[in-house]
Amino acid sequence: MTQERVNFGSKLGMVLATAGSAVGLGNVWRFPYMVGENGGAAFILIYIMCIMLLGIPCMMSEFIIGRHGAANTARAYSRMDTHKAWHIVGLMGVITGFLITGYYAVVSGWCLQYIFASGVGELRGDPQYIASYFADFSASPLRPVFWTVVVFLLTHVIIVRGVRGGIEKASKALMPTLFLLLLVVVVCSCLLPGGAAGIEFLFKPDFSKVTGSVFLAAMGQAFYSLGLSMGCICTFASYFSRETNLLKSAVNIAVIDTIIAILAGLMIFPAAFSVGVSPDSGPSLIFITLPNVFQQAFASVPLLGTVVAVMFYMLLSLAAITSLISLHEVSTAFLCEETRLDRKNAARLVTVVCSVIGAFCSLSLGDRAWLSMFGKTLFDWFDFVTGQLLLPFGGILTCIFMGWVVPRKLIKDEFTNWGTLSGTLFGVYLLLVRYFCPVCIMAIFLNQLGLLNIAF
Repeated sequence: MTQERVNFGSKLGMVLATAGSAVGLGNVWRFPYMVGENGGAAFILIYIMCIMLLGIPCMMSEFIIGRHGAANTARAYSRMDTHKAWHIVGLMGVITGFLITGYYAVVSGWCLQYIFASGVGELRGDPQYIASYFADFSASPLRPVFWTVVVFLLTHVIIVRGVRGGIEKASKALMPTLFLLLLVVVVCSCLLPGGAAGIEFLFKPDFSKVTGSVFLAAMGQAFYSLGLSMGCICTFASYFSRETNLLKSAVNIAVIDTIIAILAGLMIFPAAFSVGVSPDSGPSLIFITLPNVFQQAFASVPLLGTVVAVMFYMLLSLAAITSLISLHEVSTAFLCEETRLDRKNAARLVTVVCSVIGAFCSLSLGDRAWLSMFGKTLFDWFDFVTGQLLLPFGGILTCIFMGWVVPRKLIKDEFTNWGTLSGTLFGVYLLLVRYFCPVCIMAIFLNQLGLLNIAF
């Protein structure tokens, strides 16, 4: 029997808050350069297939665990009518989310700096200058740390106000704003001379470029883009009402996430093609390549270029903050329910500790030997441990848990809202979670470690 728990106040608020947890820098930053590196539109089609067959079933699993448990992620796993030891998987999700919170805010802080830098004209110069600007800024001992703390303070203000007054209310404001900014920049980008080539790159499939590595890249992006295995989805599902249609919600969130990712590509590539920049510029695309792209593309109207650049980094910041809200909530909810701390003090503890972690991660990028180990900076170690080890490992265990351990009747009851909804796709869901999803996540895991190479 689950305890009485606060719920989201509306279906819209629930969808926007949960979508906000999924929509992050991975959509606006990682997805476009993944598309660029893997052949454009063909990658998008494969990615959508992976979302349907991998992303949505995994999200459904976390929805079911979270709503049934009606508690923080660690406790929710222990309430699934199985051996209590399975709460370790939920605890792993909490730890993963906590660690990601620390270093994710560093990149989020970079976005805030670039809003300021774009507005005051600091990013005007040749490509070499832009590259050196980013290198100098990211290695600085003060400015990145300052912006990291600012990001945490903004997130903290929202978290302490609770689920309805903070998370839901903020999501209703931030997500539409993000979408509006995205549409404005997309229009500006698509109207640039030569922008049609970027549009064609996105929407004209070239299947000759499809290889095994493209499938692996698409699976990885589908898994990471939805924010799976880091406690966010499960924690937010604990605030769902018993009437929430879980499958419909999962599909809606996946659609929103995918649309924003595609729009991000539609925002970046027409501008890049208009000035002859390669679409496979990699992770440097956002902070090194694009400032110069905006500068060149809108050279005839410098003020417009500045406005577009500011809006671009504003939407990046909004995407980052919506994700940070959900990551922060994972740890805050855990502390509230597993200790005697009230929400205010739990949130304060998470904010302070994660700010310290973020500060050290930021400082490690400044070539400080005492913050590096075995050739990796502290920032890189946090990224490696969470992204390449904990997330896929947690995803595999969750699939095993839901597919083979949790009683089938319990899962079906949650899937169909206790018989009030159609269970037509339940068998498909169970089949995917039992066999397809864990195999895919294992492939992602092995590929990241360089142990799997599929060539065809």
